[in-house]
Amino acid sequence: MTAGFSSVVILAPNWLGDCVMALPAIADLRRAFPSAALAVAARRSVADVFTLAPFVDRTIPLEWNGRWWQRGTMRTDAERLRALGPSLAILLPNSFAAAWLVWQAGVPERWGYGTDMRGRLLTRALPRPAGSRHQGAYYQYLTRELGIDCGPLEPAVTVREEVVAAARGLLVAHGWNASTPLVVLAPGAAYGSAKRWTSAHVARLTSKLALERQATCVLTGSVRDASTVRQILGAVEPEAMPRVIDGTGTTIEVLAGMLALAAACVANDSGAMHLAAAVGTPVVGLFGPTSEYVARPLTREGRRAVVLTEPVWCRPCGLRRCPIDHRCMKRITPERVYDALQALIDPTVRSAGLQPSPHVRSAGLQPGRAS
Repeated sequence: MTAGFSSVVILAPNWLGDCVMALPAIADLRRAFPSAALAVAARRSVADVFTLAPFVDRTIPLEWNGRWWQRGTMRTDAERLRALGPSLAILLPNSFAAAWLVWQAGVPERWGYGTDMRGRLLTRALPRPAGSRHQGAYYQYLTRELGIDCGPLEPAVTVREEVVAAARGLLVAHGWNASTPLVVLAPGAAYGSAKRWTSAHVARLTSKLALERQATCVLTGSVRDASTVRQILGAVEPEAMPRVIDGTGTTIEVLAGMLALAAACVANDSGAMHLAAAVGTPVVGLFGPTSEYVARPLTREGRRAVVLTEPVWCRPCGLRRCPIDHRCMKRITPERVYDALQALIDPTVRSAGLQPSPHVRSAGLQPGRAS
């Protein structure tokens, strides 16, 4: 089944978190095509994450975002893929646009799920799995149905030493004393405001970490998160501010370097959360409108992640914006998150906030329905 393909291109998902969750499946494909040139085509905004995957030979940034009125951009991307000359394309996204792109590129073999009325554009169209499962397992189901052996559902990224050094230099230049613990806080979420923990809670947690743990807190995010981070910085206690760094606007690689240096990370259900887990940084993931069973952080062997939720009747709703009072995120208090962080940073701490609550799950030990 995998013989005879000298060049394989994988179309990556559209979001950073999904790209990280797809890494186990992409690693499976690398093992299945050991002698093929393996490229990943991904939106430019997320393509850099694949530079952290040593099993990927080449990354192709795509400019087309799937909007049909931008067909000129689509044709340019199709020509770039055509010039690469792949003999096989494997589609991880479900969209018709993904199948249209590789069909336009003239890739002879096109494999993927037969979703979004695109079956006729694929040479192998497979049915989607029944039931709910983790997004990473969803991608691995595709590779398994293609006859490919699957490895463990855990990420595999490598942060090069020069990337870590660049991140360290940036942090030190902004006031980090490397002898103190570093905590990365990622308050953004590209999907919508419903996923975001409140700015007031982030500010309160940041102040506690800086004043009580003498931690340096770096607030990260894309340029779209800059206004949110400014709002948080304005609410941090003044005496804590010398230990707080605005880290918005960094590249994915530099973010990975910061995470490699961090004692822990706090994030919403977002790309930063998944990247932290992939790097091996202990992470506290905050879930509100989305399901932790589908998108819990995938931890590396021996590393820890904790998922915090609030048992409200309306979650998981899947909405981008909360139409009521955002109770699923507001009721996750800074004190609960602080307790979870204490236990991650110092395993000897036995936090009352961690042990008795059924709404705190070790992401590495509680696979739920996803597995």
